[in-house]
Amino acid sequence: MSIISILKIVTVMVLWAACYPLLTVGIQLAPHLSFATLRAVIAGLVLVGLACALHRPFPRKFGVWATLSVMGFGATSLGFLGMFHAAEFVSPGIATVIANTQPLLAAGLGGLVLGERLQPAGKFGLFIGFLGILVIAAPQLLYGAQDSYLLGVAYIVLAALGVTVSNVMIKMIAGQVDLLMAMGLQFLIGSIPLAIIAGMTEDPSLIQWSLPFVTILLTLAVFGSALVYVLWMSVLTEVALNQANAFSFLVPIFGLTMGVLFYDESLGILKLIGVVLAIIGVMLVVRKGVVQEQSAPLPQSSVNN
Repeated sequence: MSIISILKIVTVMVLWAACYPLLTVGIQLAPHLSFATLRAVIAGLVLVGLACALHRPFPRKFGVWATLSVMGFGATSLGFLGMFHAAEFVSPGIATVIANTQPLLAAGLGGLVLGERLQPAGKFGLFIGFLGILVIAAPQLLYGAQDSYLLGVAYIVLAALGVTVSNVMIKMIAGQVDLLMAMGLQFLIGSIPLAIIAGMTEDPSLIQWSLPFVTILLTLAVFGSALVYVLWMSVLTEVALNQANAFSFLVPIFGLTMGVLFYDESLGILKLIGVVLAIIGVMLVVRKGVVQEQSAPLPQSSVNN
């Protein structure tokens, strides 16, 4: 894995970790799904507009559109639905931790769909990383977990499932479609179910249009969505999904740090042990758990389809 790819992945993880604290503020200023819909639409329009300005090719094949639709429903519809609702019930640090259990789900699905296989050291690394997540989340999982907390966890798991499916689809389509156009279209497609549900269950007039809300909305849309997914798809054109996904175990480090700085969360011994385990897990997957690619690479000549 190149240094450039590693820098891209780390940037993605930092931005993902920064999203959740902003969500907890933003949902106080707007109905959840109306907020999520606006974020997705702005991110999609920015990317599609940029792609058009750069004269990037528009996808034509039905199979590409079908894949983009699955990506949009997974990452944008389910992902945003889960995370925006979870922000009401679960603290930022813990939510960031639980959301990033998806590398385990992706490892299984990637093996079935993409033919990716991890070496024994890589599998052990995923186990160690997941163990780190469990250790970090243990205090709230084992003590005082109320119904609202469990509901928040359920929403995060829903988001993780959606992102997992989307990640596999991104890996499948990488090289077949321009990444700016692909990411922009999946945001716009995924925003449709969000808009429908928001229209049926929320009152958009309750949005508190103010400088703080607009700043949070644009930051999440441009940096936390558009930039993140363009970087992520560019990484997946070069790096195996399981290797790239292993870096998600680093997100708790950034998420917990933000929780300490902005939400008065504490870093006890269990969380510190969990952070160490997460780092070890990433190192094992990236350095010694080399992925065996069993499926043929996608032809680069099909990028204009």
